[in-house]
Amino acid sequence: MLRTTDVAEGKGAGKARPPQGAKTQLRVGRLVKAHGLKGALKLELFTDDPEGRFTPGATFTLQVPESSPWHGKPLTVREFRWMNSHPVAFFEDVDDREAAESLVKAILWIDADAAAEPAEADAWYDHQLVGLDVVRDGAVVGAIVRVDHLPAQDLLIVNTGEREVMVPFVGAIVPEVDVRAGRVTVTPPAGLFEDLADETPDES
Repeated sequence: MLRTTDVAEGKGAGKARPPQGAKTQLRVGRLVKAHGLKGALKLELFTDDPEGRFTPGATFTLQVPESSPWHGKPLTVREFRWMNSHPVAFFEDVDDREAAESLVKAILWIDADAAAEPAEADAWYDHQLVGLDVVRDGAVVGAIVRVDHLPAQDLLIVNTGEREVMVPFVGAIVPEVDVRAGRVTVTPPAGLFEDLADETPDES
């Protein structure tokens, strides 16, 4: 199954962008709720490897409003654990509930090597896919402008110059992804990239 990993534009947070001036980054989580009285925060995860991303000492760039006291500051993990199936993290300098509340809704970004490959086959980072040409029957029909992540599957959003087409990111429709060549090959069903002709005969 084709999929993306450590999505840079993932489910649940709209079209988030890393803070201006940042390097190529991956969005790995969002702080959704203070938990308890000792500064813990519940997480919404945008990564397939939470234990790997949230190891003690891991440091994130924060996406917060400019009015936030955390604006421009990094956030470093002190501890990560699961509580009743929910991911929860403790961070340095976040020692009580009030401090945790000040971080609610913050989005966590981490630097990524734009050339790095995901560890699993048939998996790509969003930033590797965005901008690739989309080729059908040997001809370029558009370019990927973003990846939408739905519970059932990922969708490649392709700009054809006239409209945006949602292409299910599955092997039957996207048989080849060649990041180095700058293209993906698609074999879409009839009607995905063009309107089907009305074959109903006119009544006379």
